[in-house]
Amino acid sequence: MIQLLQALLLMVFPALVIVGGLKDITSFTIPNWISLGLIGGFLLAALALGLPWQTVLLMVGVGVGALFLSMGMFAMGWIGGGDAKMFAAAALWLGWPASMPFVLVTGLAGGALAVSLLGLRSVWIRPVAVRGPEWVGRLATPGGDAPYGVAIAIGALAAFPESPLAMAFAALP
Repeated sequence: MIQLLQALLLMVFPALVIVGGLKDITSFTIPNWISLGLIGGFLLAALALGLPWQTVLLMVGVGVGALFLSMGMFAMGWIGGGDAKMFAAAALWLGWPASMPFVLVTGLAGGALAVSLLGLRSVWIRPVAVRGPEWVGRLATPGGDAPYGVAIAIGALAAFPESPLAMAFAALP
């Protein structure tokens, strides 16, 4: 029964980052409840899995470092505020060393997102895209924002199996 609870708590992470990515691509916003849910879910999952306090503190340190990094990117206008918060909350779950592949895959996915948006916003595809759902039309607007939450979600999902939480669950008898 306890393993079922642990598994359900671990599912909070992929569920919320997927919802965050989908909300960002359809509305260019990531609601605060997603980042807050990630933080609360992390605390519950760490407690349920009995992570050593040193590991939890290191993961909190990674999350705080990611918050400073992402707020700097927000201040430069590179990402939105919701992206910055979701990036930091995801880094909290991922800890060390999974934060390294998280950053790498997020950067690569962000590059692929930028190239995709350039194609969508081209003079050939844009006229077709604007005939679709309203959110696709917004994505196809030249000079518009990029829903970077999608790249964050891809990076987070790719790195999650290497996180201390996932490894602690995999090591359970």
